Amino acid sequence: MPQITISELVIDIDRKDIKNIHLGVYPPDGRVRMAVPLKVNDEAVRLFAISKIAWIKKHQANFKAQERQSKREFVSGETHYFQGKRYLLNVIYHKGSPKVKVRNNTYIDLYVKEGSDEAQRQKVIMNWYRQQLKQAIPPLIEKWTPILSVQVNDWGVKQMKTKWGTCNIEAKRIWLNLELAKKELHCLEYVVVHEMTHLLERHHNERFTLLMNRFLPNWRFYKDELNRSPLGSY
Repeated sequence: MPQITISELVIDIDRKDIKNIHLGVYPPDGRVRMAVPLKVNDEAVRLFAISKIAWIKKHQANFKAQERQSKREFVSGETHYFQGKRYLLNVIYHKGSPKVKVRNNTYIDLYVKEGSDEAQRQKVIMNWYRQQLKQAIPPLIEKWTPILSVQVNDWGVKQMKTKWGTCNIEAKRIWLNLELAKKELHCLEYVVVHEMTHLLERHHNERFTLLMNRFLPNWRFYKDELNRSPLGSY
């Protein structure tokens, strides 16, 4: 993606068939992106960015000030999140197959073989997150299909660094970020609705906003909640 640099700020430039410039600062590290109409020239883009430097730095500072989890080692006593709730990890060594269980709304019990290393324990946890997310997504798509009058042909879950979800409009396929397993279910629902709405409107333009306002009036609240702390480091 093309970039410009202003006052040591690197800004991604994404030219689209839209009417207005859209500027965003994204977690976890404050990446800056501008969606720019095709007809706007480079000098106008640069002047717009210069006028927003204070706004950009303010939002980047907010992300830096947020609580951030240190790198997880997947050992007993660590804090882990599932569906918006905070749990303590409890590693249990046994001879059976690896598994994960939630206990007493307090613990995530991780059953692994004696001698398992960090990578192996992480793989078990992430596979469990994936399974939980794959159970939660289909009912949401089924719920919103008649409301939005769109058809999702396929969907999947994968790890993404900068997006909560994506939509391939031609294939009518949506992808959801694996990290959503750690968030409240209404946040997952917001991302599902967001991506399904792209089947009605490709761009993040005024029409897209109007559609989101109609179908999910509290979507801005859910979006803010998604980007609040704690932000994971893996």
